[in-house]
Amino acid sequence: MRILVTGYKGFIGSHVANSLLDEHDVHFYDGSLSWQVPDVCGYDWVIHIGGISSTTESNVEKIMEKNYEFSCELFDECRFFGINFQFSSSASVYGLGQEFSEDSPVDPRTPYAWSKYMFERYATKKRGDDHIVQIFRYFNVYGPGEEHKGAQASPFYKFEKESRETGQVKVFRGSVDHKRDFIHVDEIVRLHKKFLTIPESGLWNFGTGNTMSFMDIAKKFTDNVMEVDLPSELVNSYQRYTCADTTKLLTTLDRYK
Repeated sequence: MRILVTGYKGFIGSHVANSLLDEHDVHFYDGSLSWQVPDVCGYDWVIHIGGISSTTESNVEKIMEKNYEFSCELFDECRFFGINFQFSSSASVYGLGQEFSEDSPVDPRTPYAWSKYMFERYATKKRGDDHIVQIFRYFNVYGPGEEHKGAQASPFYKFEKESRETGQVKVFRGSVDHKRDFIHVDEIVRLHKKFLTIPESGLWNFGTGNTMSFMDIAKKFTDNVMEVDLPSELVNSYQRYTCADTTKLLTTLDRYK
């Protein structure tokens, strides 16, 4: 298959792109050079992972331009030419909710989360009949290659680095009860590749259905754990709990064993 991958320089995008190289004719789009929509004619799939990945980005205009408007334009081109489309959305659309199935109420709390949800709606409503559109809500992804992510890196990477450099790990107060669904990037890659063989459109959670607390992760690296206050700018958006309902994902995978 001939596949175009956006966001191939990023953490998840690089893993997905590199995993496809041996089996497919893979091409890359570098949005850091230009946010003009690439020519998609002749591709079998576009895997759209590119965009602003910072969940705390406060520049709404920038988020709208790069995460929503560009995604809509790219999607429109894929719809026009009948190109199949995969899109990386985010569990941040669930916000502070406590239900995490694909049809649960959403509660986006940040410009990033809103950009993901708005494009989900756009793609779902505008999808054509002659191409496949798959939307994946990533839960908390971790794994090798997070060095460039800074504050956006997973706690696995940040806590290991902090422990190694200072002998101590700082966690937000109450982190023993802050639990999220952490999924390894290798599993994200496996699911992206599997869905290339699944002739269905829809929305799926990409998570494990299990949780781990931030405190438990910290103690994997050191017993010297210090609790600090949650920054005020995160109080109204910080997800203290996420856990993917994987029923739909597992049912779909079971149909295409």
